[in-house]
Amino acid sequence: MSDQYLFHIIILAVAVFFLLGMGIWIFSALMLASAFGLLFVADMPLSKVLAIFNGNLWTKSVNWEFACIPLFIWMGELLLRTSIAERMFRGIMPWIQWLPGRLLHTNIFGCTLFAAISGSSTATTMTIGKITSETLWKRGYDLRLAVGSLAGAGTLGLLIPPSIIMIVYGGLAEASIARLFAAGILPGLIVAGLFFLYVVIACLVKPELVPEEDAKQYSWQDRVRSLYDLLPVGLLIAIVLGGIYTGITTPTEAAAVGTFMALLLALFTKRLTPSVFINTLLSTIGTSCMVISIIIAASFLTSTMGYLQIPQNIAKAVSQLGIEPIYLIGLIFIFYLILGCFLEGISILVMTLPIVLPLVVHAGYDPIWFGIFAIIAIEAAQITPPVGLNLFVIQSLTGRNIWRLAHDALPFFGILLLSAILMMFFPKIALWLPDYLFNQ
Repeated sequence: MSDQYLFHIIILAVAVFFLLGMGIWIFSALMLASAFGLLFVADMPLSKVLAIFNGNLWTKSVNWEFACIPLFIWMGELLLRTSIAERMFRGIMPWIQWLPGRLLHTNIFGCTLFAAISGSSTATTMTIGKITSETLWKRGYDLRLAVGSLAGAGTLGLLIPPSIIMIVYGGLAEASIARLFAAGILPGLIVAGLFFLYVVIACLVKPELVPEEDAKQYSWQDRVRSLYDLLPVGLLIAIVLGGIYTGITTPTEAAAVGTFMALLLALFTKRLTPSVFINTLLSTIGTSCMVISIIIAASFLTSTMGYLQIPQNIAKAVSQLGIEPIYLIGLIFIFYLILGCFLEGISILVMTLPIVLPLVVHAGYDPIWFGIFAIIAIEAAQITPPVGLNLFVIQSLTGRNIWRLAHDALPFFGILLLSAILMMFFPKIALWLPDYLFNQ
């Protein structure tokens, strides 16, 4: 790599992190750094810079695949503010009470189910945490294992479809969102299964983690009756994911149908008051604008790096170093973990993808596989201080110190690392289901 291109990389990186360090909004930092790169590094006239920005603004604003982002966010907001999540909790209890760990598994099972209808890690953590945290602590369950399992399982909102970050990745990488959704199912279930297994083993080794007096017995009649409480969630999952995988609906159409069903369920439970309805809309608008603005800014940054030929030269330099593909993927994982100490997931993805994805594809990896692998890395970053969003959510629920929460979540962080290693050596974990569904 020539000294000129190395200088371009350093200048752009310094500009981005300097602006982020000033505490300004992420999309503003990306846009200002991009404009700086084009104006003063590439020496472009202002009119051309504005034309490039307008092109990116228009392209990303009218991207049909991104239309499902506000719909999935609104569906999650409706579920968050109604009794559907509480009913789901009641429906889970009779099925897990006999397991070692008992109600500790409600964090894992609850987050797994809610992730399949919310699309957001923070929404999953907040919703399930509001329901389970007070219940678990009042009954005498071990606080560290309770908050650690919640922090870990809450990250499943990123990996189990429908996932907002998968939609963002698919749009930026020009990858099939339906295939990404299918690719996330098996890894998501494996991660959830490993979380479940850890809690079982921990409670078998230390029975004192679970209060003895909480050993309530449920009959099969109770379990069958509880299925009625699980019906709304099961119905939404079947409609949204079933429509996508059978080819009846596109992800955007499935999001629209799922949101309509969530509205009907909210009306049926009599929790959808005018104030709740307005609050869900306002929250959806705010979150959607944040996500889309970051995508637009990241697209502008991608164009800037393209004009400066940064991705091509980095890819060329890495290929000349002769790094084994497996080591390259390991370095990218570590890089994501480091960024996760300072940035949230979508920002990490949109900032790094223009550089990282060409390297990964050049090394022979499937873009669908890398999307799932990158999301697992970002999941792990969600529970690393000082900017682990899941830790912030749990801190707001418990008042517990952020570093103590990170310590509580450490075993589940380790499980996410193990999951990433499994993905590296067995890529079919992510690719088998989309190949089976879409290559028939």
